[in-house]
Amino acid sequence: MIKVRFWGVRGSIPCPGPQTMKYGGNTACIELRFPEVNRHIIIDAGSGIRELASHMMAHDLPNGPISTEIYLSHTHWDHIMGFPFFIPAYIPGTQIKVFGPVTYEDDPLEDVVGGQMKYRYFPVNMGELAASISYDRLKEDPHIDLGDGIILSTAIINHPITALGFRFSYRDAVFCSAYDTEPFRNLFVTDPNDPSYDELMAHEGELAAEEQNKVLEEFFAGADLLVHDAQYTKKEYLAGKVGWGHTPIEHAISSARRAGVKRLALFHHDPERSDEQLDQMAQLYCKDEDCKDTEIFFAREGEEIEL
Repeated sequence: MIKVRFWGVRGSIPCPGPQTMKYGGNTACIELRFPEVNRHIIIDAGSGIRELASHMMAHDLPNGPISTEIYLSHTHWDHIMGFPFFIPAYIPGTQIKVFGPVTYEDDPLEDVVGGQMKYRYFPVNMGELAASISYDRLKEDPHIDLGDGIILSTAIINHPITALGFRFSYRDAVFCSAYDTEPFRNLFVTDPNDPSYDELMAHEGELAAEEQNKVLEEFFAGADLLVHDAQYTKKEYLAGKVGWGHTPIEHAISSARRAGVKRLALFHHDPERSDEQLDQMAQLYCKDEDCKDTEIFFAREGEEIEL
């Protein structure tokens, strides 16, 4: 069994306030627990990790030193900004393993994550943390044995910097994430009236985009739970968000259905989206009669799911 809990579901920037109390205003943080083997995994260290830290201090620390693994989908600030507020990092005896991709080869993961913990930005320096913390760079890999029967697969997804989707398999349960990402698209000129149009290149570009989108669908095929980027509607996406690295809701739903995903959590909500708007969108996109074999819902802070 995998126990999943959402601690942060927003994209871009925290947006606390009366208009976001139902779905939550914290940026990305998801907790995975594997109770049979006593493993604890965190996906992304957005602002939601602060609340998770408080929960761990109250419920985990009384049972002994905390040991956890943090997997970063990428290192944009909304996905690492909560790390300086992760209280277990200040507790002697805590063991933390941090994994994630890095776009620039000369910058180790430790410097990218820890760069925000310099005195010019934050009152505590990275070197002052009391926990034992290790950092390991992740690349695309179809099979990483994490021990205890947990298998991790990683896939490159489509974002302005290197970002990874994660697929955690444990016994018969599969959890998968695919955010921050947007559909792969043809980057070549497709207008025959454009002076730089090349028919062969346009055709090849279309085939390449289709192939990459199929690869990603194969990555999360059959997942018990897929957490997928869904920051925009298709109309919003086409009206000026193309290339920003986020997916239209309609595309996330159609991809999950084609891939035979059992449950789809629409994730990385736009910070401008209110609870009322998300409720209205749930009425539109998550109707039972339209879900067929895929249950669709908008992720909420505090929501727990067992796989």
